[in-house]
Amino acid sequence: MSNRLTRWWHANAPTRESLEHNKFLAPVAHRVLEPSLWRFTRRSVPRGVALGLLVGIFLLIPGIQIAGAALLALPFRANIPLAAAMTFLSNPATTPLILWASVYIGNWMLGRSADANGFMALVDGHATIGQWCAWLFSEAAPAMLLGLALISIGCAVVGYFLADWIWRHRMGRKWHARKFRIGKCHESSALEEIAPV
Repeated sequence: MSNRLTRWWHANAPTRESLEHNKFLAPVAHRVLEPSLWRFTRRSVPRGVALGLLVGIFLLIPGIQIAGAALLALPFRANIPLAAAMTFLSNPATTPLILWASVYIGNWMLGRSADANGFMALVDGHATIGQWCAWLFSEAAPAMLLGLALISIGCAVVGYFLADWIWRHRMGRKWHARKFRIGKCHESSALEEIAPV
Protein backbone atom coordinates (compact mmCIF):
# COMPACT_ATOMS: atom_id res chain seq x y z
CA MET A 1 0.00 0.00 0.00
CA SER A 2 2.75 2.46 0.93
CA ASN A 3 4.62 1.68 -2.33
CA ARG A 4 1.49 2.48 -4.32
CA LEU A 5 1.04 5.77 -2.45
CA THR A 6 4.69 6.63 -2.99
CA ARG A 7 4.39 5.99 -6.73
CA TRP A 8 1.20 8.07 -6.89
CA TRP A 9 2.92 10.86 -4.94
CA HIS A 10 5.90 10.99 -7.29
CA ALA A 11 3.63 10.97 -10.34
CA ASN A 12 1.19 13.67 -9.16
CA ALA A 13 2.97 15.91 -6.66
CA PRO A 14 3.89 19.33 -7.99
CA THR A 15 7.59 19.93 -8.48
CA ARG A 16 9.51 23.10 -7.79
CA GLU A 17 9.87 23.57 -11.55
CA SER A 18 6.12 23.28 -12.20
CA LEU A 19 5.39 25.89 -9.53
CA GLU A 20 8.14 28.13 -10.87
CA HIS A 21 6.32 28.25 -14.23
CA ASN A 22 2.82 28.72 -12.74
CA LYS A 23 1.49 32.10 -13.90
CA PHE A 24 -0.46 32.65 -10.65
CA LEU A 25 2.71 32.25 -8.57
CA ALA A 26 5.05 34.31 -10.77
CA PRO A 27 5.03 37.38 -8.46
CA VAL A 28 6.04 35.34 -5.41
CA ALA A 29 7.97 32.47 -7.04
CA HIS A 30 11.19 33.42 -5.25
CA ARG A 31 9.44 33.01 -1.86
CA VAL A 32 7.56 29.85 -2.84
CA LEU A 33 10.75 28.15 -4.00
CA GLU A 34 12.58 28.76 -0.72
CA PRO A 35 14.23 25.41 0.23
CA SER A 36 12.92 25.39 3.82
CA LEU A 37 9.33 25.22 2.52
CA TRP A 38 10.13 22.03 0.59
CA ARG A 39 11.63 20.05 3.49
CA PHE A 40 9.61 17.40 5.31
CA THR A 41 9.82 18.25 9.00
CA ARG A 42 7.71 17.49 12.07
CA ARG A 43 6.05 20.91 11.94
CA SER A 44 5.83 21.57 8.20
CA VAL A 45 4.15 18.27 7.25
CA PRO A 46 0.98 18.59 9.40
CA ARG A 47 0.70 22.26 8.44
CA GLY A 48 0.95 21.40 4.75
CA VAL A 49 -1.72 18.70 5.05
CA ALA A 50 -4.09 21.02 6.93
CA LEU A 51 -3.65 23.97 4.57
CA GLY A 52 -4.02 21.79 1.48
CA LEU A 53 -7.29 20.34 2.77
CA LEU A 54 -8.60 23.75 3.83
CA VAL A 55 -7.92 25.40 0.48
CA GLY A 56 -8.68 22.37 -1.67
CA ILE A 57 -12.12 21.76 -0.20
CA PHE A 58 -13.20 25.37 0.22
CA LEU A 59 -12.14 26.72 -3.18
CA LEU A 60 -13.07 23.77 -5.45
CA ILE A 61 -11.54 25.60 -8.45
CA PRO A 62 -8.83 23.52 -10.16
CA GLY A 63 -5.54 25.35 -10.67
CA ILE A 64 -6.36 28.07 -8.19
CA GLN A 65 -6.38 25.47 -5.41
CA ILE A 66 -2.70 24.65 -5.87
CA ALA A 67 -1.68 28.31 -6.13
CA GLY A 68 -3.82 29.19 -3.09
CA ALA A 69 -2.37 26.37 -1.01
CA ALA A 70 1.20 27.32 -1.99
CA LEU A 71 0.60 30.99 -1.14
CA LEU A 72 -1.05 30.15 2.17
CA ALA A 73 1.86 27.86 3.03
CA LEU A 74 4.26 30.82 2.98
CA PRO A 75 3.20 32.62 6.18
CA PHE A 76 2.50 29.35 8.01
CA ARG A 77 5.88 27.80 7.03
CA ALA A 78 4.06 24.71 5.77
CA ASN A 79 5.38 22.09 3.38
CA ILE A 80 4.41 23.33 -0.09
CA PRO A 81 4.42 19.97 -1.95
CA LEU A 82 2.10 18.43 0.63
CA ALA A 83 -0.18 21.47 0.70
CA ALA A 84 -0.46 21.39 -3.09
CA ALA A 85 -0.92 17.60 -3.23
CA MET A 86 -3.70 17.61 -0.62
CA THR A 87 -5.80 19.85 -2.88
CA PHE A 88 -6.20 16.81 -5.18
CA LEU A 89 -8.58 15.27 -2.64
CA SER A 90 -11.26 17.51 -4.11
CA ASN A 91 -11.45 16.20 -7.65
CA PRO A 92 -14.23 15.50 -10.16
CA ALA A 93 -15.06 12.26 -8.34
CA THR A 94 -15.35 13.81 -4.86
CA THR A 95 -16.69 17.28 -5.70
CA PRO A 96 -20.38 16.27 -6.04
CA LEU A 97 -20.22 14.59 -2.63
CA ILE A 98 -18.53 17.63 -1.08
CA LEU A 99 -21.13 19.98 -2.59
CA TRP A 100 -24.04 17.80 -1.47
CA ALA A 101 -22.62 17.55 2.07
CA SER A 102 -21.96 21.29 2.23
CA VAL A 103 -25.52 22.15 1.17
CA TYR A 104 -26.91 19.60 3.63
CA ILE A 105 -24.82 20.93 6.52
CA GLY A 106 -25.48 24.55 5.56
CA ASN A 107 -29.24 23.94 5.39
CA TRP A 108 -29.15 22.22 8.76
CA MET A 109 -27.16 25.06 10.35
CA LEU A 110 -29.23 27.87 8.80
CA GLY A 111 -32.62 26.16 8.85
CA ARG A 112 -33.07 26.43 5.07
CA SER A 113 -34.13 24.03 2.35
CA ALA A 114 -31.87 24.96 -0.59
CA ASP A 115 -30.39 22.42 -3.02
CA ALA A 116 -27.25 22.30 -5.14
CA ASN A 117 -28.99 21.84 -8.50
CA GLY A 118 -28.77 25.54 -9.35
CA PHE A 119 -25.05 25.54 -8.66
CA MET A 120 -24.48 22.46 -10.80
CA ALA A 121 -26.54 24.02 -13.63
CA LEU A 122 -24.30 27.10 -13.53
CA VAL A 123 -21.17 24.94 -13.66
CA ASP A 124 -22.48 22.77 -16.51
CA GLY A 125 -23.76 25.79 -18.47
CA HIS A 126 -20.50 27.77 -18.13
CA ALA A 127 -22.31 30.66 -16.46
CA THR A 128 -21.34 34.30 -16.84
CA ILE A 129 -20.11 36.46 -13.99
CA GLY A 130 -23.53 38.08 -13.77
CA GLN A 131 -25.20 34.70 -13.32
CA TRP A 132 -22.70 33.77 -10.61
CA CYS A 133 -23.35 37.06 -8.80
CA ALA A 134 -27.10 36.39 -8.95
CA TRP A 135 -26.52 32.92 -7.50
CA LEU A 136 -24.51 34.41 -4.62
CA PHE A 137 -27.67 36.21 -3.48
CA SER A 138 -29.85 33.10 -3.76
CA GLU A 139 -30.92 30.94 -0.84
CA ALA A 140 -28.48 28.14 -1.76
CA ALA A 141 -25.31 30.23 -1.70
CA PRO A 142 -25.09 30.96 2.06
CA ALA A 143 -25.93 27.35 2.90
CA MET A 144 -23.31 25.98 0.52
CA LEU A 145 -20.60 28.46 1.56
CA LEU A 146 -21.21 27.83 5.28
CA GLY A 147 -21.16 24.08 4.67
CA LEU A 148 -17.96 24.31 2.62
CA ALA A 149 -16.32 26.39 5.35
CA LEU A 150 -17.29 23.93 8.08
CA ILE A 151 -16.26 20.87 6.08
CA SER A 152 -12.93 22.39 5.03
CA ILE A 153 -12.11 23.52 8.58
CA GLY A 154 -13.10 20.14 10.01
CA CYS A 155 -11.03 18.24 7.43
CA ALA A 156 -8.06 20.55 8.01
CA VAL A 157 -8.14 19.96 11.78
CA VAL A 158 -8.48 16.17 11.38
CA GLY A 159 -5.76 16.17 8.69
CA TYR A 160 -3.39 18.15 10.90
CA PHE A 161 -3.69 15.80 13.87
CA LEU A 162 -3.64 12.66 11.71
CA ALA A 163 -0.49 13.81 9.86
CA ASP A 164 1.14 14.73 13.18
CA TRP A 165 0.31 11.30 14.63
CA ILE A 166 1.57 9.47 11.55
CA TRP A 167 4.79 11.53 11.57
CA ARG A 168 5.42 10.81 15.26
CA HIS A 169 4.58 7.13 14.82
CA ARG A 170 6.97 6.77 11.86
CA MET A 171 9.78 8.60 13.63
CA GLY A 172 9.22 6.53 16.77
CA ARG A 173 9.52 3.32 14.74
CA LYS A 174 12.69 4.58 13.05
CA TRP A 175 14.27 5.49 16.38
CA HIS A 176 13.24 2.16 17.88
CA ALA A 177 14.77 0.27 14.93
CA ARG A 178 17.94 2.34 15.22
CA LYS A 179 18.22 1.63 18.95
CA PHE A 180 17.68 -2.06 18.24
CA ARG A 181 20.45 -2.07 15.58
CA ILE A 182 22.83 -0.22 17.91
CA GLY A 183 22.02 -2.65 20.72
CA LYS A 184 22.68 -5.62 18.43
CA CYS A 185 26.03 -4.10 17.37
CA HIS A 186 27.09 -3.59 21.01
CA GLU A 187 25.94 -7.11 21.87
CA SER A 188 27.88 -8.71 18.99
CA SER A 189 31.02 -6.70 19.78
CA ALA A 190 30.78 -7.76 23.44
CA LEU A 191 30.47 -11.42 22.36
CA GLU A 192 33.52 -11.09 20.13
CA GLU A 193 35.55 -9.78 23.08
CA ILE A 194 34.43 -12.71 25.26
CA ALA A 195 34.96 -15.42 22.63
CA PRO A 196 38.29 -17.26 22.86
CA VAL A 197 40.78 -16.68 20.10
